[in-house]
Amino acid sequence: MPVQRHDLIILGAGLSGGLAVLALKAAHPGLDLALVEPGAIGGNHLWSFFETDVAAADLPLIEPLIGHCWGDHEVSFPAYCRQLPMPYRTIESEALAQAVRAVLPEARIFTASAVEVAHNNVRLDNGALLWGRTVLDTRGLSAEPAGLRCGWQKFVGQSLTIPAGHGLDRPVVMNACVDQADGYRFLYCLPFSPTELFVEDTYYSNSPDLDPVELERRIAAYADARGWQLSATGRRESGVLPVVMGGDFDRFWPATDRVARGGVRAGLFHPLTSYSLSDAVRFASWLAREAPLDARLGVATREYARRHWRRGRFDRLLARMLLRAADPPRRYRVLEHFYRLPSPLIARFYAGHSTLADRIRILAGKPPVAVGRAIAAMMEKE
Repeated sequence: MPVQRHDLIILGAGLSGGLAVLALKAAHPGLDLALVEPGAIGGNHLWSFFETDVAAADLPLIEPLIGHCWGDHEVSFPAYCRQLPMPYRTIESEALAQAVRAVLPEARIFTASAVEVAHNNVRLDNGALLWGRTVLDTRGLSAEPAGLRCGWQKFVGQSLTIPAGHGLDRPVVMNACVDQADGYRFLYCLPFSPTELFVEDTYYSNSPDLDPVELERRIAAYADARGWQLSATGRRESGVLPVVMGGDFDRFWPATDRVARGGVRAGLFHPLTSYSLSDAVRFASWLAREAPLDARLGVATREYARRHWRRGRFDRLLARMLLRAADPPRRYRVLEHFYRLPSPLIARFYAGHSTLADRIRILAGKPPVAVGRAIAAMMEKE
């Protein structure tokens, strides 16, 4: 097959790859971009975030994609419920796909898998060879990423149609008043309309194994317990996300690997919550404004990811507290304790901007887990 040449080849059209396309084409309209994705652009996902997760200067990149907005949200734990005045937003993957296709010609979108990847060329499974000034790999991580010590956040979500109405007028970001036998578990609910509700069953576990049928059963049982009579179920999504407790960055991304990375493949996500949207937005903006779009991109993205790794040390400590210091049925107490803190602190935590004072405040007082195990988790080597 013929060799094709481009300025930049992006592998993976998920959240990070898609936003990278949008940011780059907005800043550099003449840039010849090629996008390689074997499946649907954006996949089948909902990406939700707190308004404070994204800097004001970066909001124009994602505002056209936002499909649902709420002025606040709530959390529920066995000891209390709380409403937080933090606006919440949701993007549907279909909106990302439409936006990417609007700025990228169909001839520059390759529905194929990359089988050989170098810093300046990619061979596809259909035999095509793409050359570029540089390559950016934003594909997902493998099930057990090299160099990282992980627990796992696992989930299945379904859209439910409830003709009589569900009665929720704001997102329930965490409802931990459910069985906790297999780890920290909560239900997550997004009211898209008075009769349409997206419900996700999520739990933190030491194993990456996921049983989608069991989680769908749990969602049905939750709906039944709430008295919701369903007429239909719609979109369904599932996932297994890493919760990073520690590791060795140089094993995760060896200095000898010259291929540029972005998104979760570069470790650009919150170590404890696994959320990646705020980091994907920041990375896309940096890529468009500051990054060298040539052979230097591999070194530049690795240094960007290294800085992110260093900033995440405290969050990895909290991940160890959750997964190492507490038995599965009692892990919810860590989040129950956290959500009693002031809402500005909570907002900074989710945005990845916790201050030193925030960190001291989070760890202050009696630990919500056994003191000895909490100290052991804190002292555990990265």
